[in-house]
Amino acid sequence: QVQLVESGGGFVQAGDSLRLSCVASGPTYILRAMAWFRQAPGKEREFVATIAWFGNQVLHSDSARGRFTISRQNAKGTGDLQMNGLKPEDTAVYFCAAGEVVGTNEYDYKFWGQGTRVTVSS
Repeated sequence: QVQLVESGGGFVQAGDSLRLSCVASGPTYILRAMAWFRQAPGKEREFVATIAWFGNQVLHSDSARGRFTISRQNAKGTGDLQMNGLKPEDTAVYFCAAGEVVGTNEYDYKFWGQGTRVTVSS
């Protein structure tokens, strides 16, 4: 069983930046993708970005493209989400997810972290 632990959330002002990190442990050799999803209060969980564990495939949501950058460090079993130009509508709990396929649907991912909260004030 792969375990995921996120960190880096916090309270920021609009326009600020945050970097979220995710550490994977366990049999990470089975992973083929790491992704970030978020869930705002009263809303469904939504896709933010994903990156293939091997190769260069990267996908971003429309809201993340141009502001958020996903990366991963295979040797360390870690992944990051650099978020720039944060907006109040980015306020959500952000979840790291990992799995055996690269996709934009939450059902593509078998392993999930507990989430880290990001609050952006105007």
